[in-house]
Amino acid sequence: MRCRVKICGITNLDDALMACRHGADALGFVFYAKSPRYITPERANAIVSQLPPFVTPVALFVDADASLVDAVINGSARWSIQFHGNESESECLSYQRPYMKALRIQQGDNVAALVDQYPSASAMLLDAYKAGVPGGTGEVFDWSVIPALLSKPIVLAGGLTPYNVQQAVQQVRPYAVDVSGGVELSKGIKSELKVREFISGAKCE
Repeated sequence: MRCRVKICGITNLDDALMACRHGADALGFVFYAKSPRYITPERANAIVSQLPPFVTPVALFVDADASLVDAVINGSARWSIQFHGNESESECLSYQRPYMKALRIQQGDNVAALVDQYPSASAMLLDAYKAGVPGGTGEVFDWSVIPALLSKPIVLAGGLTPYNVQQAVQQVRPYAVDVSGGVELSKGIKSELKVREFISGAKCE
């Protein structure tokens, strides 16, 4: 199965369209004010309105107020949601959009049990755990803790770069991979070379 690619932390139209040209399947937009990749709902929806078909925009929230979530997803029917905080399954379901729940994995976690807590999720994103940081740590976790068989498709994140993504895909066999800092020139600004190499590595069999 071909691995899919999500380029996260999109902050401008040029980077969004560039990632699409190189084969990105999804683009992530961060609606978490403490992130250096934060984008406003208005700016994000303006970008989404210009995306080509079959590219999925994903709205990333961290324990957000419902008013913020609504301000984003009401701007386009295309949005899928990524919940990166402590949201319960019922909260994730309440917005009636396809959603992905992020889990921050650390040694000793029962990954299968954590995944099973969100049976309504479209997929589960597995990221590296770092105390006090909800995501975007740039750190790799031990992929060997991921069971071969899980109840949901897996999106692998955490410290992925053009240099390790092919190994990650071959070892974990995720449904998709997710990258932000690993393909940047600076926080929130993507490198076309890195994006191209990352996507090529992820989809190389």
